[in-house]
Amino acid sequence: MPGDWESRSSPVEREFTHQADRFAAAPVMRSAQTLDAFLELLPTRPGDAFLDVACGPGIVTVALARRVRRAVGCDVTPKMLERAGAEAAREGAVGVEFVAGDATALPFPDGSFDGAVTRFSLHHIPHPVRVLREMARVVRPGGTVAAADHLTSVRGPAAAWHQEIERLRDPSHWACLTGPGLVRLGERAGLELLVSRRVRFTLDFEEWITRGSGGLAHRALIEALAEEPPPGGAGVFLRTGGVLRLRLGIAVWRRRP
Repeated sequence: MPGDWESRSSPVEREFTHQADRFAAAPVMRSAQTLDAFLELLPTRPGDAFLDVACGPGIVTVALARRVRRAVGCDVTPKMLERAGAEAAREGAVGVEFVAGDATALPFPDGSFDGAVTRFSLHHIPHPVRVLREMARVVRPGGTVAAADHLTSVRGPAAAWHQEIERLRDPSHWACLTGPGLVRLGERAGLELLVSRRVRFTLDFEEWITRGSGGLAHRALIEALAEEPPPGGAGVFLRTGGVLRLRLGIAVWRRRP
């Protein structure tokens, strides 16, 4: 794999090879809370070309293809790219293609796209500003860069508690961003913020815990931790019965001309 993310690519590939089928089938990936809310904020035009970075099973890529002329999905995990191809074929998507590549070293020339998006990826990547800088590089001046990811607390103890739960379930998890932290990533990448939004979303606890490779082995510890959130913890990770309640951060930027 190209780029200095190579040391992290093996855990990510292993995890998402394991998760590929369940990830593609997870209701939360297609919900109005996490998909429609993101797409509706994108300033897409019918003639545009958009890139979906860390595209996974291609759900966002295929949805983009209904709005633009060309949608390209890029992912580091071959099994996910197989699922993405199947998703596009099942939906009869037109103008879609999938390419293997590292989110921190994208295999595209400068200014190749009108926009680039990524969803549920940044929490897997150390120093995630590298991803936004690469997305900005492959977008034309004036083009769109957008990211959506679940958020953690601005309170240190609550964020640490949240990350411990996430890593027990999924060993490829690195760290969630805070809402302000997500916005600052764009500033550090030299982008101009157009809109920032937070959306509450829910997912089935049983589906979530069994999807991650560590979920069943660490179930008792995860459940015990979830029962005792520190101050601020319940605002970002709350289990109520069989339902998890989290927050999605969405930010849309413009590459300066």
